[in-house]
Amino acid sequence: MIKQIKEKILLASLFTPVLAVTDESGSASNQSIDMSAKGNFADLGNLSIGNMIKGGISLVLIVVTVVFFFILVIGGLKWITSGGDEKKVAAARAQITNALIGLAIVFASWAILALIKALFNVDVLGNFSLPSFTTN
Repeated sequence: MIKQIKEKILLASLFTPVLAVTDESGSASNQSIDMSAKGNFADLGNLSIGNMIKGGISLVLIVVTVVFFFILVIGGLKWITSGGDEKKVAAARAQITNALIGLAIVFASWAILALIKALFNVDVLGNFSLPSFTTN
């Protein structure tokens, strides 16, 4: 078990990016690197319990939606590869039905949270919204 963990850490370290500062010629230099709280880390000062809950709810909605989508796809693949066997077709149909029910529950929960925001002005989802395909 420990050997497998060591192997995975070693494998992960092979893909770890190396931070180097280069000059105009492309060679690495010994310049100091500014590691102050700028850029992506500037918003950490505004972090609160409410924002963490909003982010957690949004993350859970996204993850559960992706999981149910893959369960739906796997059910479809099982149906295709069932070869006409009645038991396999019934199992695949049940899996597809359950995945669709799960997706309906996820989208209903998103709609309820959006309704709470509209009625009570309580923003539970933060800035999370369904993606749209608009062009600029």
